[in-house]
Amino acid sequence: MNPLLSALAGDAEIDALLSDDAQLTAMLAVEAALAEASVDCGWIGEEAALAVKSAIATFVPDRADLAAGMAQDGVVVPALLRQLRADVAEPHRAALHKGATSQDIIDTALMLQLARVFDLYEARLTALLDRLVALAADAGDRALMAHTRMQAALPTVWDAKIGSWSEPLQRHLRALAAMRRTLLVVQLGGPVGDRGSFDGHGDAIAAGMAARLDLGIAGPWQATRDPIVSLGNLLALISGSLGKIGADVALLAQSELGALHLEGAGGSSAMAHKANPVNAEVLVALARYNAGLSGTLGQAMVHEYERSGAAWTLEWLALPPMLITTGASLRLGIRLVEQIHLV
Repeated sequence: MNPLLSALAGDAEIDALLSDDAQLTAMLAVEAALAEASVDCGWIGEEAALAVKSAIATFVPDRADLAAGMAQDGVVVPALLRQLRADVAEPHRAALHKGATSQDIIDTALMLQLARVFDLYEARLTALLDRLVALAADAGDRALMAHTRMQAALPTVWDAKIGSWSEPLQRHLRALAAMRRTLLVVQLGGPVGDRGSFDGHGDAIAAGMAARLDLGIAGPWQATRDPIVSLGNLLALISGSLGKIGADVALLAQSELGALHLEGAGGSSAMAHKANPVNAEVLVALARYNAGLSGTLGQAMVHEYERSGAAWTLEWLALPPMLITTGASLRLGIRLVEQIHLV
């Protein structure tokens, strides 16, 4: 997304949490946790783990080489390991990444990144709900004409309208909390996803990694992507609920209806009298965009055999913009509610 469009529909905070730097930091944390957990069960020696952690602590990546490795291998971990191993003192290089596969590192690193994204989502949802509570308190039982099928229906009250905006967001906030337990888990399966490469230590190593990374414990899920697709569905629901608010506000702010006024609305280059409902409009656009991406992400369920390069790459293409779009929707939703002045 270019800088001008990002100012309208992007989210710099979420973008930073998904950046290459953030992913690299998370992958290194996973490798360090893998080494530490492997010591606990005797899979590698303590001296080897110290050598691995020392190399990680002082690692300075060659980013051009990582990019070239990504283009060559379709995944960045092989190039990252080549660089890291050069900094691990012999005879301890074999201890780095022992038993693991690229997907173990990338998927678990994603969970670390998502945990921070969830923190931001929950804070914004809470702030938005607080503002809706304040708006409802200000509205009281003020009358509002309801509309069905775009036609005036029967009188209602603003409290009912605001309740229809708040209740889905409350459900989404609860769903996010529940998803922390089901989604934010360690992925450790080894080359074919059965932990056979850990010589019987796989479950113990996964538990040790989970404790160190503050993630949940789960069996290998490298080829069963329903948790990722479920996340995409929730993201579409969040942005969709905010799009509903945007659509309502844009209509209620129409000159012909005038049920509300937007403080600081958008201006026009040709018509100085206009107060364009920009934030409301963008919420509608973001809801429709995320709904489309959710359908694309759902195709990652078709994950052939024990690992699919195609399905995995599809996730990398679809999930980050969904996460950014959801963050932008929450950011704009807060701003929009703050703009609302009931007439």
